[in-house]
Amino acid sequence: QVQLVESGGDLVQPGGSLRLSCAASGFTSGRHTIGWFRQAPGKEREGVSCIRGDDGSTYYADSVKGRFTISRDNAKNTVFLQMNSLKPEDTAVYYCATTELNIATMWPADFGSWGQGTQVTVSS
Repeated sequence: QVQLVESGGDLVQPGGSLRLSCAASGFTSGRHTIGWFRQAPGKEREGVSCIRGDDGSTYYADSVKGRFTISRDNAKNTVFLQMNSLKPEDTAVYYCATTELNIATMWPADFGSWGQGTQVTVSS
């Protein structure tokens, strides 16, 4: 049974940093594309970043490029999202998800298994 559990969300001041974790079970995360998404109140869920399972290549939305870094620890079956220089507009519930498609994608409809989400609030 595929399961994803996010953690690490918190309240942080603008300019601060957080590291989100996505612990996977029931499958080997290092062999699958894992994506990070976020959804702010009243807005659609949007892709933030993804890491491919086959070659580890990474991709980012323009809004977070240069500030966020996705990585994985295959031994722990966990994917991370390091978020630096956080802005109020980064406030959202952050989700990780996995897809059986062996492609780089940040399109939510491509992902079939989702975690429950973790709240990130950037505010002074």
